[in-house]
Amino acid sequence: MRAPAKALLYFRSALFIPILYISWAIFLILGSWLLLPFVPRSWAMAALKLHGDVSQWLLRVICGTKMEVRGREKLLPGPCIVAAKHQATWDTFAPLSLMRDPALVMKAELLSIPLYGRFCKKFELIPIQRELGPAALRQMMREARGRVAQGREIVIFPEGTRAAPGAAPNYKPGIIVLYQDLKVPVCPMALNSGMFWRRNSFLRYPGTIVVEFLDPIPPGLPKLEFMQRLESEIETASERLRLEARRELEARGLAQPAIAHPSFVDKESRAVRE
Repeated sequence: MRAPAKALLYFRSALFIPILYISWAIFLILGSWLLLPFVPRSWAMAALKLHGDVSQWLLRVICGTKMEVRGREKLLPGPCIVAAKHQATWDTFAPLSLMRDPALVMKAELLSIPLYGRFCKKFELIPIQRELGPAALRQMMREARGRVAQGREIVIFPEGTRAAPGAAPNYKPGIIVLYQDLKVPVCPMALNSGMFWRRNSFLRYPGTIVVEFLDPIPPGLPKLEFMQRLESEIETASERLRLEARRELEARGLAQPAIAHPSFVDKESRAVRE
């Protein structure tokens, strides 16, 4: 990494982080009236999307990190499951503004965060207590059925947590349970956000985060066929986007250490084996 580029990267990142968190605090405080019982959930969801747009605008203006959306026409207009790659905190707010009425599957412990947890309840997201094992899946299904009945998109990260770009995928069985129970199409979503918003680092790299919606997977496929198709499509597209981002960073003199991308299409999917 060239010295001038490195210095600018650190300066922009150090400026962005406090401004971002201050903006989030302002959103929570000024938007607290949205928590009143008589305020429609749709108003709160509109505010959530605005929050994502403002956060992305700050990222672009301060750090030079843009967002590009591909294949948006493949995101279905009715109830569906959006199965998204998860590489950065960015994935939990910026892409939500692209959807009509998303219901994100989230960690239940986030509900204990003051004010933020109340907003999550207002948005009627889907909390899951992973430590409960099979009971957590049953709880998730009850919540998800209600959201699908409302015509909403169920947004889930099949790996359950963030993974570094190029790391071996580890898809969990929750996505299979949703797919088989809800009987709605699945819209795979690939991205390369982790190349610019790195895990366990305050650095925010300039460039273009790409979100790509892939061809929907119809309901009714056998679980092995479904998981192999889902994992193959998301990982193939995300790897292509990773390499695209790496070339862009190299052109800016901001190349990152290479990560060897493993073979991700097993004879039998990990999630199916579980």
